[in-house]
Order: sequence, then structure tokens, then C-alpha cells
Amino acid sequence: MTKQEFLEYCFNTYSTSPDYPFDDLHESAVLRHRDNRKWYAIVMRVSRRKFGFDSDEVIDVVNLKLPTEMFGSFGATDGVYPAYHMNKLHWISVLLTDAPDDVVQFLVNVSFEATKTVKKRKTQQM
Repeated sequence: MTKQEFLEYCFNTYSTSPDYPFDDLHESAVLRHRDNRKWYAIVMRVSRRKFGFDSDEVIDVVNLKLPTEMFGSFGATDGVYPAYHMNKLHWISVLLTDAPDDVVQFLVNVSFEATKTVKKRKTQQM
């Protein structure tokens, strides 16, 4: 999946567009919930070397938040690694060129759900 395909998937699925809070080059894109402004994804350009490859090729990587019980369910064969430049207890990095599209879509859906606003239930008075 390309960066553009990923951003189009997020727009078509969640009606969210990227913003670029870090630079004017539009290389790092953040995707946020519209209601709470929490990030559910950040797309960056990162060297493969950061993930243990013997290559300086720069690729598009997306960081996604996962519930802790899901860690260990995916690995390098799926293009999924411990998060680059974020908390590795809560975030993963997905190499967009290496991960199957269905894995990327599943993981971004999980991240979106994990970061949405939780509505509090009102207690009923008797």
C-alpha cells in the first residue's frame, strides 16, 4: 500500500484528512479523530535501517496504537515492528510497502477504535 492509498482509505473510512504539524514538506502526516483530536495514525518517512535492515532506503511507515493484548499477534512477516519514535508499549510501526493491505486496514481500524472517545454511561436514578 502506498502512503496515498493509506490516506485515501482513512478519508473514505473515517472522513479524516491528514494534517502536517511538523514540517512544511508534508512528509509526516498525522490523522486525528475529529471530536477529541487524538492521533490514531502518523505516517512518516523512515530509513529501513531503523527496523534492522541493511539498507538506507527511506520508506513510508505508519505508527498505530494497539491495545496491549494485541501485541505479539503480528510480526516482521506482516511488516509490523515495535514503534519507531513512539512508546513501544502502546504503538507499532507498519511498513506500508511490506505489509499486506488487509493487515494495514485491520490495524488502522483497531487504532481508530482504541483512540476514540469513550462515552460515559449515566447512572440511572431510582
